[in-house]
Amino acid sequence: MLEILASSYDTWDCSGLLNLHLRSSLVARALIENSHLIKWSLLFKAFSGLFALICGNGYIVGINQIYDIGIDRVNKPYLPVAAGDLSIQTAWLLVIFFAVTGLLIVAAYFGPFITSLYCLGLFLGTIYSVPPFRMKRFPVAAFLIIATVRGFLLNFGVYYATRAALGLAFEWSSPVAFITTFVTLFALVIAITKDLPDVEGDRKFQISTFATKLGVRNIAFLGSGLLLLNYIASIFAAIYMPQAFKRNLMIPLHTVLALSLIFQTWVLEKANYTKEAIAGFYRFIWNLFYAEYIIFPFI
Repeated sequence: MLEILASSYDTWDCSGLLNLHLRSSLVARALIENSHLIKWSLLFKAFSGLFALICGNGYIVGINQIYDIGIDRVNKPYLPVAAGDLSIQTAWLLVIFFAVTGLLIVAAYFGPFITSLYCLGLFLGTIYSVPPFRMKRFPVAAFLIIATVRGFLLNFGVYYATRAALGLAFEWSSPVAFITTFVTLFALVIAITKDLPDVEGDRKFQISTFATKLGVRNIAFLGSGLLLLNYIASIFAAIYMPQAFKRNLMIPLHTVLALSLIFQTWVLEKANYTKEAIAGFYRFIWNLFYAEYIIFPFI
């Protein structure tokens, strides 16, 4: 079980467990906004929700590894299924366990609406990887699925469930609307850049991606440009909505992140897009993603 969870460096997620833990920043934001409603009795429900998210991530990652075994032997031979450390039969047992356990937890503690969102996430993760759908073959469908699950469903679902646990009706706050919009666009960038390190295997197995169609350099610049727009929009949001954001933090932090992105793109260009440089660039994009969640409760 731990092998699949720890191997979430895949087409969906550079570090699945860390990504899920960082979703707790949404919980932290909701608690900061309603600190008078915090109760120790909510702790068990919070951990149950986190485990359900881990199960959902494990299912999506696991099902992808099962059906991508040939491609992963070229692009990511260290993954447990591709490396032979985990048999196909064991992998199937694990993904079934993850799906069933996650659904039972969500249905028991979070009500029909969150359960339906959870089912939608599992469904999208399934058609992304599993034949005959295998939507990952189609660049537009693939990036829409990833943006929907990683960008909207997780952020909206976690915040909705947290407010419900506090006994509050759902209500968009400016900071939560910001992080959902920011991360949805970020997820689009991840969706178009996720295949940068995998061009060799994707071409071999005739998987059509933006990177194989448009070239690694063009996609790297496109991703960087979209992220820069994201950071510029964040700075303008802080300037024009001082009542919603802490400008003394939001503006300098996003300026630093934007400049670091420009520098990393320059490093990739100077390295002439070697496989190692591309992998480092993609990891850096995920680090920027994590950084946004880390600073979110404070801005």
